[in-house]
Amino acid sequence: MLASEAVPLAKTGGLADVVGALAVELTRLGHEVRLVLPRYRGLEDGPVALRETHRFRVPLRHDHVEVALETGTLKGDKGPVVCVRYDPFFDRPGLYGDAAGDYPDNLDRFALFCRAAIEACKELGWAPDIVHAHDWQTALAIVYLKTLYQSDTTWTAPRTLFTIHNMGYQGLFPPAEYPATGLPAADFTAGGLEFYGQINLLKGGMIYADLLNTVSPTYAKEIQTPEYGYRLEGVLQTRKDRLFGIINGIDYDVWNPTTDAHISANYSQKDMSGKKTCKTALRRELKLPQRDVPLLGMVSRLALQKGIDLLVDTLPKLLALDVQMVMLGSGDALYQAELTNLSERFVGKFAVRLGFDDGLAHRIEAGADMFVMPSRYEPCGLNQLYSLRYGTIPVVRKTGGLADTVVPYLPGHAVEKATGFVFEDAHPEVLLSTLYLALQVYRDKTEWADLIKRGMKQDFSWKRSAKEYVALYERALVETKPAAPPDRDTFPRGRFR
Repeated sequence: MLASEAVPLAKTGGLADVVGALAVELTRLGHEVRLVLPRYRGLEDGPVALRETHRFRVPLRHDHVEVALETGTLKGDKGPVVCVRYDPFFDRPGLYGDAAGDYPDNLDRFALFCRAAIEACKELGWAPDIVHAHDWQTALAIVYLKTLYQSDTTWTAPRTLFTIHNMGYQGLFPPAEYPATGLPAADFTAGGLEFYGQINLLKGGMIYADLLNTVSPTYAKEIQTPEYGYRLEGVLQTRKDRLFGIINGIDYDVWNPTTDAHISANYSQKDMSGKKTCKTALRRELKLPQRDVPLLGMVSRLALQKGIDLLVDTLPKLLALDVQMVMLGSGDALYQAELTNLSERFVGKFAVRLGFDDGLAHRIEAGADMFVMPSRYEPCGLNQLYSLRYGTIPVVRKTGGLADTVVPYLPGHAVEKATGFVFEDAHPEVLLSTLYLALQVYRDKTEWADLIKRGMKQDFSWKRSAKEYVALYERALVETKPAAPPDRDTFPRGRFR
């Protein structure tokens, strides 16, 4: 399994949670998994003890450089982790960039990582049945196996799965940097890595992998449309018979109100008294007055994708009601300023904490009555899954994984199955009307308790998701032959560009 980040070693977002948890769960299910990551700065002081085991040379542009392998074991002896060490590329403050932006040599960095990950299997004397690569940073490994390593007998048997976590991040680079890939010029075409004159690494993984998946069934369908495909919907449409959706799991060892050490009081479906304590403590922490009113929560990256513009436009009318809301997040400076202004305008009703605070994220999930996720698109989403487990009713937009995991409360339509509130149109008034409905139901204590109970019963564990990945691996292995490299002459140029 190849990834650019994984808990507990390196993390910038949900990708790390998915990869780290999936690797551990696959090992628990009895599979032999080796997780390969770059060896970033600071890992020597991290929770996984690493030691150098191998050194070897890897091609880089027109030369070779020496890299090292450092190996360790994930928590509870649940599978080896292998880190590719090359300090000129990975001994840096950030994984992909710093305050100035993305590192300009990211193509070189991850091309080297992908080549080294393939060569590492030779060094370790380990031939995998499946190569599972995640997102654009690892896509070149898929491409290399079908091109540069096609005649290498070590690599004739393994099948490949490429997981797309977010179509919005594609690994785009200027064409002048193409030599960094080490690929022949014939692959820089509309049927290969070329994309509107640029290099597109995500596209390479999508074309060359035996099987593809993304992180929810609905998102797998959405990305085949112009609205969500980011101009790659044509590629996906031609591979739709090899594209699957698997909902991410969550780690119930970490996100569990019964055992969570971050919250003021533990509670369970059988004894919810601790949730009231958590609500009181959350108000105290964020300096909101203790009042018997609904408390809404949100933890989010402050970006257009997350529907923050919808929230900003909705808040003045929402906060005119007898409610309170707390929010944690960072991102776009404009949204940070607007939310700060609203918190100053609605003192005692709206509290914002800018930045990331993992403990506070847990306390918001535990202390809020409702959790708001108005995303314009959401490949899977994790916070709605946390919310269900914490008895915090999600209010979400019907997109991607949100549509797949939250059963909508629709008056008169099987409300006995509902787990949350769902709206479709990405418009502030539609979000507001859905919040009005949620607040109305909140006043019916019996109905609200039933919603909480159903949500807390949902199973979104990694055991369930990992078994679905195993089924995909098995499907790849029983194919009569792996997917062939693309026939560039048969690709309609406009469709793929």
